[in-house]
Amino acid sequence: MREQRTERIATPSGVVLTVDHWPGTGSAVVLAHGGGQTRHSWGGTAATLSAHGHRVLSIDLRGHGDSDWSSDGDYSMGAYAADALAVVDWVGAPTAWVGASLGGMTGLHAVDARPGGFTSLTLVDITPRPAAAGVSRILEFMADRAHAGFASLDEAADAIAAYQPHRTRPTDLSGLAKNLRQRDGRWFWHWDPAFLSVRGAPGSEHARDRHHDELVGIARRLTLPTMLVRGRLSDLVTQDEVDAFLQMVPHARYVDVKDAAHMIAGDKNDVFTDAVVDFLASG
Repeated sequence: MREQRTERIATPSGVVLTVDHWPGTGSAVVLAHGGGQTRHSWGGTAATLSAHGHRVLSIDLRGHGDSDWSSDGDYSMGAYAADALAVVDWVGAPTAWVGASLGGMTGLHAVDARPGGFTSLTLVDITPRPAAAGVSRILEFMADRAHAGFASLDEAADAIAAYQPHRTRPTDLSGLAKNLRQRDGRWFWHWDPAFLSVRGAPGSEHARDRHHDELVGIARRLTLPTMLVRGRLSDLVTQDEVDAFLQMVPHARYVDVKDAAHMIAGDKNDVFTDAVVDFLASG
């Protein structure tokens, strides 16, 4: 495994992305987190892929983590897809895209825009038309403390534990600190609150429906190797969404992770990582 280093990748829009990069001589893999998360959300996945010889990039999407916030509040899927293509250009070779939730939707758009730029697509607990109840629950959780923040890391950990009751609340909060930033004595999520003005604003349901229709069309055009990984406890991707996706993409591989919810890489990292390693090795 090569030593990890942190890079900055400029995009055509001027937004600069922060990326953890594990150099390697094998095929390239990009890990793209979900909305409200950061590049640190993958557990040991990146290091394991690197140990298998892959060149790995774990990225902070625009408006998240240590990447730039958009000065004009552009958090459209077109902007995220353009950023993804800038990352592929920086890599300089066709790339396997592994995207969770928002990162998966980004991958769908980017693959559709430039099919030759990608070797495979892994969607982590996201489909073109996710369950509406799951979408609403995620957006409500993100909006709850977007502006007020938390008085302490313990308070943030309590909020996460209430949102994810299936997961044991950690006593070591050092990992959680990577997903928040401290300002004026309070802790805030490590993402731009303006992100919600596009993704979760009141009245945006119709826009989301139109976007999901667009994603369905993209999915039906997929020809490259594709895998869907679902957390069995997820309320975003239920069996109905899985069945619909496998009709859209009949050649897709499907992995169902027991005892995992939407944050699969955090819930069952070993099982998730093994599935990705096996999929990439299958060519």
